[in-house]
Formats: sequence, structure tokens, C-alpha cells
Amino acid sequence: MLSFFKINDPFRILGIALLFLALSLPYLLMGIPLLTPELSWMLVGERLSSGHFLYVDIVDDIGPFSAYVYWLIDFLVGRSWWAYKLMAACVILFQIYYVNRLFIAYKSFDNTSYIPALVMLILFHFSFDLLTLSPALMGTTFIILALGQLFSQTLLNEQNTESILLVGLFGGIAACFHFPLVVFLPFLLVAGITVSGFSFNQLVLSLVGYLQPFVLCCIYFFWIGGLREFITEFILATRITGSYPHVTYIDLLALLVAPLLFSVIGYFVGTVTTSITVNQQKQKQLMLLFSIFAVFSVFIANRRTPYQMVIILPGLTYFISQIFIYLTNKKQLSLLFYTFLVLIPSAGYTWTVYKIQSKKTWNYVLNAPIHSNGKGIVVLGDEISAYQNAELASPYLNFRLSKRMLTDFKDHEKMVEVYLDFLEEKPSVIYDQEGLFENLVKHIPALGELYQKESAGVYILSTK
Repeated sequence: MLSFFKINDPFRILGIALLFLALSLPYLLMGIPLLTPELSWMLVGERLSSGHFLYVDIVDDIGPFSAYVYWLIDFLVGRSWWAYKLMAACVILFQIYYVNRLFIAYKSFDNTSYIPALVMLILFHFSFDLLTLSPALMGTTFIILALGQLFSQTLLNEQNTESILLVGLFGGIAACFHFPLVVFLPFLLVAGITVSGFSFNQLVLSLVGYLQPFVLCCIYFFWIGGLREFITEFILATRITGSYPHVTYIDLLALLVAPLLFSVIGYFVGTVTTSITVNQQKQKQLMLLFSIFAVFSVFIANRRTPYQMVIILPGLTYFISQIFIYLTNKKQLSLLFYTFLVLIPSAGYTWTVYKIQSKKTWNYVLNAPIHSNGKGIVVLGDEISAYQNAELASPYLNFRLSKRMLTDFKDHEKMVEVYLDFLEEKPSVIYDQEGLFENLVKHIPALGELYQKESAGVYILSTK
């Protein structure tokens, strides 16, 4: 198999696509339920399709560009799990192809081949949720495009103004898909100065490009009257409220330990067995910096999940590929390759069976759908399974962000807004998981006239 991908032939991408299907098949056969983040993204798209405005009528910290991708999917096919998976597969295959083409075009290795594509494909299967259409996956696409522009600066003798602008622009777009990718702003600056030798004017140009997507978003949300909400919900709020700890850091480390071990081996193989050119040395420095900053983005993410680690894959790919490109001992090469091929996906399959199917995570996999007494409901809590058979009938999607608004009893203007939100949409059922609505009724008696308590934590719209 390894010799097949050592040939620089564009048709090898067909082999990559077939292997992608083969490695993904076990995850499909496991019948993994819908994830809490996936349902949340679907609800965002659904609500945008209904004519509501992001952040104003949808309280969530999702990136604006990601939200409108989900809106487009909902507009075209509705709440379709398969549409999300198919689009994610297209994005993944594009990333794999682009990263491999990048290493070929800028001669990152002495031998041009599809080995990096093969390595990156295998790495995408160390966790099942790397294969979902997450904001992290979409944002990473543009970080990779920015990385490509930085690579071009290592090869050209003269700095290309267009490339410098695109470095910043792609970085800004990535952050508007997934805010934790904002950590790559200092990466772009540090790499531009230390590796690519940006002048002050070029640095300013890159910053201008970076800020353009944010400025456009600010103009749009100012136009719809939601600039304050955009700043507080997307940029500030979840950095204050903390992340959803769907899995532990031990889980993340368990999934990442094997890829990290192979990348360390690859680093030493590439360092010891071959001499590299000045351009390759610059690229190596870029990938080292990239990998360091990528790790930081995982820790500031709004949800602690394996799919946040998708940003680490390009760096791992660069270093692991050096094992299979530079190692000349055939026995060692075969042993390491087949160990890598079997170990990485197997670790993902095993972890999925142990943690996901047995539900040993915090509110990550949704429970079985419950019967809803009404089409439009509100869930005031972190467990949002009830939305599987119902629509969101209020702005309060992200409970942790909404909680700050719904418990600010001293702000009478905000309480009036809360009452008007419920009055306007009149959700048929309210699932009050933490007793928040019960306290809300005490401060807004008019809400008590709208709803009657059916059972513990369940309120239904009064028919009076």
C-alpha cells in the first residue's frame, strides 16, 4: 500500500477517497447517535431559515460564517444528518488534497508523493467526530489556506503582496468560522516576521486583511441591530462562562498520544537521516510554530471535544510523513507503517465503543428522542434531546449564555425582553431542568398566567 502512494500521480487521490470510505465505514456501522453539538448546529440553521437573526434571535456563540453554512444546508435539505456527513467528507478530502499539493508544490520533502495525503487521511480517523461538519473543521480549511500563502513566502525571493494580504484574510475568515482559531493571529504575525521576514508595511497589510472579515461582520450586525450581541455572544461570553466538558482531558490525551508519538519519531527521522535546504528549514520552522499554536486553540474552545483537535492534523501530517519518506530500512518502514495504519483508527474505534456507545461522556451523545406535546418547545438546560422531534421556539438555545440573561432579575428592561420573547413565540412546552423558569415566573407573574406546571420541570402553554 505504501509503495502505491509513493508515486506522484494525481489519480492517487481516488485511492485516498476509497480508503476514506473504508476507514469511515466502521463508524457508520456503529450507529453513533446524534451529538449534542450537531443538533445545536441544526437548530441554528433551522432558526435562521425561519427568518430569525443570529445572536439577536438565537443566543449562541457559534461563528457567524459557520451559522450561515448551516442555514444554507437547512434551506436546501432541511435537518439532514447525511447532508452534514457528506459535506464534511468533501471538506476533509479537500484539506487532504490541498495539504499534499502544498508539500509537493513547495518541495517540502525531497521526494514528491501522496504519502502526506495518506497520513492525514488516517489521522482523520483517530476520533469519529473529526468526520462531522464542525465549525472547527470549516475554520481549519482557511487556516490551511493561510498556511499555503506562508509557504509561498519561503520559496519566492521577492515578497508577494497578494500572498501577504491573503495570509491575513484567510486567518480572519477562519476565526469567523470558529473563534478559538483567533490564536493563529499571533502565529501569522510571529511566522511572518521570524520565518518569512515581513517588513512593517507587510505586517500592517496582513493585519488589514485579517480584520476585514470581522469588520464586515460588525457592519452587518450593526445594520440588523445586533452588534452588541455579536460582541458579547461570539467574542466575549463563552470565554467567561467556560466550556462544555463533554469529554475529559484524559480522553483527549488518550486519543492523541499515538499520533504525537509518531510525530516525534518523524521529527527525529527527518532531522537525522537527511539534510534539508534553506526553504525546507523555513517550512519546518513554520510547522513547528503551527503545531504549538494549534494546541492552544483546543484549550480555549467552547466545547471540550475531540473534533476541536482537527486543527492539529496538518502539523502532525508534516512530521509523521517524514518517517515514510526518509526511512530506508524496509523492515522498520513496514513495521512502522502498518502499526500506524492499524493503531490510529483502531484507537478511535475502541474509544468510540467504550466512551460513546456506553455514554461515558458528559452530555455528548443525545438520549433517545422524547415525545413532545408541541411543535415549538424550549429547553432550559444542557440536555437538549427534546429538540430532536421539535423546533426551538425562543432565542435561548445555548443555555449557559441564556442563563446569564434569564437570571438578571435586577435588570427590569431585560426581564421585559424575556417576557416578550416568550409572549411572541409561545412555546408549547418548556423543559425546566434547573428550576430556572420557576424562579422566572416569580419575578414575571405574567409568565405564570401563560404557563401551567404539568410535572416536575415541565410547563405547558395554558389553554385558558
